[in-house]
Amino acid sequence: MVDLKNIKTQRGENLHDMSSNQLVLLVFLRQLGCIFCKQALNDLSGYQELIRANSMKLVFVHMAKAEIAEELFNEFEFKDISHISDINCDLYKHFGLAKGSFTQLFGLQTWIKGYEAKKEGIDWSSKVLGDSLQLPGIFILKDGKILKNYIHKTASDRPDYDKLINCCVV
Repeated sequence: MVDLKNIKTQRGENLHDMSSNQLVLLVFLRQLGCIFCKQALNDLSGYQELIRANSMKLVFVHMAKAEIAEELFNEFEFKDISHISDINCDLYKHFGLAKGSFTQLFGLQTWIKGYEAKKEGIDWSSKVLGDSLQLPGIFILKDGKILKNYIHKTASDRPDYDKLINCCVV
């Protein structure tokens, strides 16, 4: 496992110290042009109040330059959000997040869920902002340790955010 003291956000905060002070909801996103990445941002935007109420710190990991990511985060009303740019996907690998197979990325269920997301008003970009083969995941950290995780099996998986956010709150 990677040393969380060496993983820093765009502000220089390290994950180990952040997780010593509070729970950290570490969300690894798919490439930022992906409809499912935008769906996740849209979903999580609606959970910001619950995340704060549970004294959690939300941190995104993405594969784009920080300035580009911040533009997208602002679109989804994440003001002043902590995030980590992992252009080479090193953290994705360290956290055990795999590249997707053809079926995981482009299978029938993924196409159906993409269409459903489009009906919800989520749109994809023609611009690929990261590794389009990379699958996402979510980790809850406390005191430098992973308490809970959700590893996506397909690009279109949609986690139960209520369950994740409330899993480790005492």
